[in-house]
Amino acid sequence: HVQLVESGGGLVQAGDSLRLSCVASGRTSVTWPMGWFRQAPGKEREFLPTISRGNINSYYAGSVMGRFIISRENTKNTVYLQMNSLKPEDTAVYYCAAKNDDQPNFVYDRSDEYDYWGQGTQVTVSS
Repeated sequence: HVQLVESGGGLVQAGDSLRLSCVASGRTSVTWPMGWFRQAPGKEREFLPTISRGNINSYYAGSVMGRFIISRENTKNTVYLQMNSLKPEDTAVYYCAAKNDDQPNFVYDRSDEYDYWGQGTQVTVSS
C-alpha cells in the first residue's frame, strides 16, 4: 500500500512563495505519474499540475501556469510544488496524488484518475 505525505504548507502573505513536498512510501520505488490538487472551503477539488513518471511531461491548469512549478526527484520518491506570487485565492488544502501507471510519458488531470492521495497540507495566503 502506497502512502503519500505532504508538507510545506503554512501561512504566508500575498506575493510570497512556498514549496510543497510530497513523499511517497510503501514500495521500493514510487515512480508513477503524480499530480497536485487543492480544495478550498465550499469548492470542488481543483487540478493544479501533473508530471509524468519519467519526468518528461508536465501539464498545468491555466489558473496556476506561470506561477506554480511541479518537479520530482525519483531517487527520493518525492514530488514538489513550487508556488510563487501567491494570492489570497490560492488559500486551500493542497493534496498530492499518485496514479498506479507505468506509462513513462502520460499525465493525468482528473482527480478520479488517481489511485492514492495524501492527507493534505493547508496553505493560507493573507492579503
